[in-house]
Amino acid sequence: MKQHHTNSEEIPHHTHRSNWEIIKNGIFGENTIFRMVISLCPSVAVTNSLRNGFLMGIAVLFVQVMVNITVSVLRKFIHPRIRIPTYMLIISVWVTVVDMSMAAFARAAYKEMGLYIQIIVAFASIFARAEVFASKNKVVPSMMDGIGMGTGFLIALVIISFFRELLGRGTLWGWEIIAAKPLLIMVLPTGGFLIIGLLMGFFNWIDMRFFGGKGASGV
Repeated sequence: MKQHHTNSEEIPHHTHRSNWEIIKNGIFGENTIFRMVISLCPSVAVTNSLRNGFLMGIAVLFVQVMVNITVSVLRKFIHPRIRIPTYMLIISVWVTVVDMSMAAFARAAYKEMGLYIQIIVAFASIFARAEVFASKNKVVPSMMDGIGMGTGFLIALVIISFFRELLGRGTLWGWEIIAAKPLLIMVLPTGGFLIIGLLMGFFNWIDMRFFGGKGASGV
């Protein structure tokens, strides 16, 4: 009679890696936007202002960490055949927490980006870390992985938002910085893809020039 192998029986992905190496991997080596090129919807939709990009990054960071922790705690109780719907349910719970919290305490921002907060449920990056890492590792490494991946996503959104708002509106966080006529294309989706492409090329050049194509995480 065949026995089903649970996720907890697989080889841990954090073997021989310190917590700091796991975090660095999420920020540099496997950066969601600049390296893995996934979950690009919010990187274009909400990064036309620094405030919205920052808030979206914080929301994703929170959800990523909490999902990783939850999946890691429950990994021995989740049957492999129902793991996908289980992960989606866990993600939905934490996205709902963020959605309701922002609706209650940050109403102005929620009016502009509430829809995009809700679609965090469908982010491939969050589901992927639950499946690839959290389901196979203990709580602390999983939490560090969530912090690294979430922080990498947050940093990417802040950098994109910084350039789009500054060049497209001449402001940062609503404060006027440049009095000259802004480049309105930068606040449009076209400008978002342009900035992302340029930044992606820049970071890949840094990777090739200084890290031999292995990423700044060194993993």
